[in-house]
Amino acid sequence: MLSIAVPAAVLGVAAATRLIGLEHPAELVFDETYYVKDAESLRQLGYEGRWPDDANANWAAGTPGSPSELASFVAHPPLGKWVIALGLAALGPENPAGWRLGTALAGVTLVGLVMVLAHLLLGRLALTGIAGLLIAIDGNAIVMSRVALLDGVLALLIVLAVILLVLDRRQVRRELDEWIAHRHAHERPSDWGPAFWGRPWLVGAGVTFGLAIGVKWSALYLLAAFAVLTVVVDAIDRRRAGVALWASGTLLRQAPISAILLLPSALAAHLLTWTGWFITSGGYGRTREVTDDNRLAGPFGLLPDALQNWWEYQTAIYGYHVGVTSEHNYEAPALGWPLLLRPTYMHYLDRGDGTAEAITGIPNPFIWYAAVAAVIALVIWAVVELVARVRAARAGIDRANRMPASGWAIALVLTGVAAGWLPWLLYPERTMFFFYTIVLTPFLVLALTIVLGAILGPADADRSRQAIGRIIVVGMLALAVVVSLFFLPLWTGSPIPIEQLRLRYWLPTWI
Repeated sequence: MLSIAVPAAVLGVAAATRLIGLEHPAELVFDETYYVKDAESLRQLGYEGRWPDDANANWAAGTPGSPSELASFVAHPPLGKWVIALGLAALGPENPAGWRLGTALAGVTLVGLVMVLAHLLLGRLALTGIAGLLIAIDGNAIVMSRVALLDGVLALLIVLAVILLVLDRRQVRRELDEWIAHRHAHERPSDWGPAFWGRPWLVGAGVTFGLAIGVKWSALYLLAAFAVLTVVVDAIDRRRAGVALWASGTLLRQAPISAILLLPSALAAHLLTWTGWFITSGGYGRTREVTDDNRLAGPFGLLPDALQNWWEYQTAIYGYHVGVTSEHNYEAPALGWPLLLRPTYMHYLDRGDGTAEAITGIPNPFIWYAAVAAVIALVIWAVVELVARVRAARAGIDRANRMPASGWAIALVLTGVAAGWLPWLLYPERTMFFFYTIVLTPFLVLALTIVLGAILGPADADRSRQAIGRIIVVGMLALAVVVSLFFLPLWTGSPIPIEQLRLRYWLPTWI
C-alpha cells in the first residue's frame, strides 16, 4: 500500500500547488505575451502569425481574437507552444486557466517522472517520496507550472529521456552479462565485446531528446552530454565484464551503433515538431524561393526546397540566440545561479489597499542551497573515491563502493546538472534568466536526495543509526515544507500585505 500511497500523496501536493487558482492573474504575465499568443496562432493557422499591438488587452478582456496570416519570426521551436495550445483547446483561449493548463499538467507529470527516476536509480521508497516531495514544493518548479512558458515542458522531456537511458542501461548490462556467460561457456575470447543493435530504449531516448529540442534548442547540450555519458558507461561496463579490448571495442564498435540509434531518431522527432510549418505555406521563410545564389552547399543543395528553407530559418534563429544582449531588469547571468542572486519576477500588482500580489520564480531557498551543497559534496565524494580506487587498483586490492549511491546514479545526476548549467557560461554577454534552471531542478533534488539517503543510512543499519538519520532527514523535510508555505504567496500570486511581502525578500537582489 505504501508503494501507492506515497507517490499518490506527493502527486496530490503537486496537483494542488499547480492547479488551484490557475486562472489568476487574468492577464498575460512575463513571456506569456509571446507563447500563449503563438500557441493560439498555431491552433488557428498551424504557424505563428502576427498579433495586433493591443492584443494583450484583448486577451485580458476575454476576447483574444485572431492573429493575422502574416508570418512572425519566433525564436523557439513549436512543440512547447503546442502543449500550451492543448490547454487553449480544452478550456478556450478566453479562459486564463486554459492558457496555463498545458504547462500545469506538465509540471505535475514532471513530479511523477522525478519519482520514477529516483526509484530506478536508488530503489528505496523513502527516497522516491523525498525526491518527489522536494520538487513538488519547490518554488521555481511551481511557478514554471503556473505560467505558460516553455521551460517546464522542456524539463519534463529531459527527465523522460533520462529515464529511457536508465532503462537502456539496465537492458545493456543484462545482455552483456548473458553474452559474457555464453562466451565463457564456449571458452572463446571476449575480444572487442558484443555489438548491441537491439536497444529500443536508446532509440526512445533519442526521440524524446529530439522532442525536447523541439521545445528549446538548449536541449542539444543535454543530448550531447548524455550521449557521451552513454558511451563512457558502455566502456566501463565492458571493462567490468572482462572484455579484453573494452576501450577500442566501445569506441570502434558500439559507439557508432549507438550514434546511429540515437541521433537520427532525435533528428526525425525534432523535424516532426515542425509539422505545422511544413504542411502550411504561411510560416516564416516557408515559401522563400530557392535559387542558385541561396541554395545550400554540397549535397545539401539537393534537399527539397522546404527543408532548405527550414534550415535557413534555423540559421536565423541561431543568429538571434547567440546575439541577444538586450538589457532586462531581471536578467541573471549563469555564473550567479548557484548563489540564487536574481530570481525572475513574473508579475507584480499593488492593489492599493496595503496589499500586493506577486509571482516570482524564487525556488525554495532551503532546498536550493542544500541541493547546491549536495552537488558539491557528490563531486568531492566522487573525486576522492576515484583516487582511492586508482590507488587500490595499482596495489592489486579490490575496493568496495563507498559512495552514497551507485557510481552510475551519481554520474547521471552530475551530468544533468553540468549539462544544464555549464554551457550557459560560454555566453556571458547573452541575456539569460534564472528560470532556465528549471531544467536543473530535477537533478539538483536528486543530488540532495542521494545525500539525504546517506544520512538515513543503509536499510540494514542498527536501530540507533537509523533513528538519528530519520530525525535529521525528517527535520530537514519539515523545514523545507515550512519555508515553502512561507513563500507560497509569491509563487501563486495570492494577495499579501506589502510588509509581509518585504519579509520574503531575503536578498536585496530578489526585489
